[in-house]
Amino acid sequence: MPTTPLPSAAGCTLHDAGQEWDAIRVPRSVGLAALGILGQRSGAVVEDSISSAVYFFTPVGTAARWDAENTRALGEGSTVTIPPARRTEGPGVHWRICPGDGRWLTDPQALQAAIADAFGTRVVESAEVTA
Repeated sequence: MPTTPLPSAAGCTLHDAGQEWDAIRVPRSVGLAALGILGQRSGAVVEDSISSAVYFFTPVGTAARWDAENTRALGEGSTVTIPPARRTEGPGVHWRICPGDGRWLTDPQALQAAIADAFGTRVVESAEVTA
């Protein structure tokens, strides 16, 4: 049963995952690289500059099947902090990509591929620096 969102001092609310969407929590650097790879294929994205993470929203059920290293799938029983629509800059929780009509969800397969590419880019970059 969904709970009533609880507001915070910053106007953010805590929402249950697994009701209308699941969320994938990704480390900020990888998440922003994946967002660049996805481009217009990305749905809404929340950035939390304090915990250094980004959250992609995916169809309900994604969390049960999700398997991507260094990410965390949030489905039923998890909560995600959602900023108010006007909050598009930090510090703290804010929209990196605001939701729009039909723009809440990111395709899980495209997201997983973008995350894999983003991790690959980081591995190559760090190898070049040490070489």
